[in-house]
Amino acid sequence: MMHTGDSLAAELLRVRERRPVGQRPGADAAPPVLSLFVIDVSGDAAAYVERLRSVLAPAVRLGCTADFEQASLPVDEVPGWFAEVCSGPGSGSGGEELAPRFARAGREAYAEHTGGGGPWDLQDWLYRFDPDEDSRGWEWWDATVAGPSRVHVRVDSWGESFFGCQDLLWAVFTAGAVRVEGPMVQITSFREKP
Repeated sequence: MMHTGDSLAAELLRVRERRPVGQRPGADAAPPVLSLFVIDVSGDAAAYVERLRSVLAPAVRLGCTADFEQASLPVDEVPGWFAEVCSGPGSGSGGEELAPRFARAGREAYAEHTGGGGPWDLQDWLYRFDPDEDSRGWEWWDATVAGPSRVHVRVDSWGESFFGCQDLLWAVFTAGAVRVEGPMVQITSFREKP
């Protein structure tokens, strides 16, 4: 998927957008199809959405502003819990003990979901938001609370049913997901109930 300065700026606006629980953006701005992830979460679904947005917003903003030629990207806006869970077991940083329970459980659920995938290094994860990096096959579209512990996350994948989304799954799980279904490509229809 091609990411440009304009597409990243629009994505950042969508990541930061706050709507009442259950309300989705208007269909007029949506692409013809979106990919849906159905996420069962630990704890309150609305709090989960805020945690997920808190991780994605600084990453997408870096995509708009950072010099990806540098050896490392600034991490001052990345939530501390996410930086800790990215440290992972065996890193020697102590992140496995400092990360909150939801993030540690999410790291384990991610490994199970991916068949043994290890934790992402924070810098490697952030570099996926480089506009010249073509392995991030998605752009954030929206997240809606679909029940007390269920969230629907929609991303633009250019209509592809199979696309690079391990970076997204890492954020989804470590924000508190216990189970994820998808992606499922759907024709855009914002009249449906979430």
